[in-house]
Amino acid sequence: MESEKKTSGGDKYSKLAGNTIIFAISSFSSKLLTLLVQPFLTYAMAEIADLGLAKILSQYANLLIPFVSMGMSNAIIRFGLDKGNSEKQVFTNGLLTILGGFGILILCWPVAQFLPDMAQYGFLIYIYVLMSCLRTLCTQFVRSRQWNKLVAVDGILCTFATLMFYVLYLVGFHWGANGYLLAIISGDLVSVLFLCITGRLWNYVELKGLNRDLWQQMLRFSLPMIPAQISFWVINASDLFFVREMCGGLDGHSGDAWSGLLSTGYFLPTILTTLGLIFYDAWQLSAVTEEEGRARFFTKIFRTYSSVLFCCAAGIIWLCRPVMHVMKSNYYYAWHFVPFLTLASTCSCFNQFLNSAYVVNKKSTHSLWTMLAGAVSNCIMNYFFIKWWGPIGATVASFFGLGIVFVLRALDAHNMIGMSIHPGRVAVNFGVLAGEALLLLAEPPLYGLWTGLLTAAIILFNFAGVWAMARMLLPKLLGRRGRVLVSAVDNWIKK
Repeated sequence: MESEKKTSGGDKYSKLAGNTIIFAISSFSSKLLTLLVQPFLTYAMAEIADLGLAKILSQYANLLIPFVSMGMSNAIIRFGLDKGNSEKQVFTNGLLTILGGFGILILCWPVAQFLPDMAQYGFLIYIYVLMSCLRTLCTQFVRSRQWNKLVAVDGILCTFATLMFYVLYLVGFHWGANGYLLAIISGDLVSVLFLCITGRLWNYVELKGLNRDLWQQMLRFSLPMIPAQISFWVINASDLFFVREMCGGLDGHSGDAWSGLLSTGYFLPTILTTLGLIFYDAWQLSAVTEEEGRARFFTKIFRTYSSVLFCCAAGIIWLCRPVMHVMKSNYYYAWHFVPFLTLASTCSCFNQFLNSAYVVNKKSTHSLWTMLAGAVSNCIMNYFFIKWWGPIGATVASFFGLGIVFVLRALDAHNMIGMSIHPGRVAVNFGVLAGEALLLLAEPPLYGLWTGLLTAAIILFNFAGVWAMARMLLPKLLGRRGRVLVSAVDNWIKK
């Protein structure tokens, strides 16, 4: 029995590592596009204000997506993984919910067209919303079927297609903000067609004999996700709107220009969110399906995961100034936004991880209340921090807003499944990272040396956790050579 337990435990960690690598192929390629496109956009867009407008328009769409999808993206994978549910009924319920939500959105057009920018860009925003919802439906359903390699191929294909459409619409046709939206729409369309054809998803549409009870269960689970996702949007996107409205005319820049600089500041923190998404795609499968020793499993994985993120965050803050030179020169000021956006992105990754406790227990209302608390506090802090510190205040507000969500979710995770985040260790890491961020912004003499030393301290402090992640991934990536390398390093550490 003892050996069986060890084997079972080893299997679940090995399975998590394998899924992480598979999803890394998909997510890394799509996020690599984001990293490559951001510098490209600074050259393709004629003015900083054009990029700011494009980002604002995409955030309008992101605000509408939860209403149209009715939060179904989470329900699809949660109920799709339950062995007792019909895959056809889960997929059909999700599809009908999205089509119904989009129908309601169309009926709201007479009112929506009076909102800022909607009269000119409303049609594209509507199509953006529909295609994004359909792509999420298809990818989440494919994940629930655990066709992980298909997800990886789709990610690469969508990445390549979107990149080509960016070049065509922005460089070839010079369509500006319209081209930015159209490129994303076109990439999502390619992904939907690919998944429908390769996965034969039409076979999972079953309009006869709908299971209304299952649909009601899915809606009860997903509807609280709407305000939760909107609250998440408020924390992450409201910064652009606050800065746009409050900073117009500051230092000779328009509000759209400041929002363009702020959005450019997300360039490097995207590395962290990339790691978070790669891992979460694999983690949500293990979190739901692995039931034995769940508290210890969650605690151990969080310690390893957080160690990697803390080290990456320290490195990003340290190197952000030289790396931001890849942007067009008039965008270089955006490095000021990077330090605290990096801290905010770290909290966002942790919040995503802890949300799996709500998914496991089907407690989606807790996701709502925690995100709502963060959103309200973020809006209040945005107003005051921007008044006191200018546009950089928005990044500090994001960090504290997401930090509040993190604390609340850590308490919930402890109460629900008994996991621990080791709060003392987390506080030390965040304290050092915040010190590094403030040091960089203050620009004292030899600031590069001092921030480099703090980065080294973070890496040494978290080395055990980082090596634990490497021990899982290296054998999967390198096979026998990986196992030999792990054994050699383990022996060296013991000495």
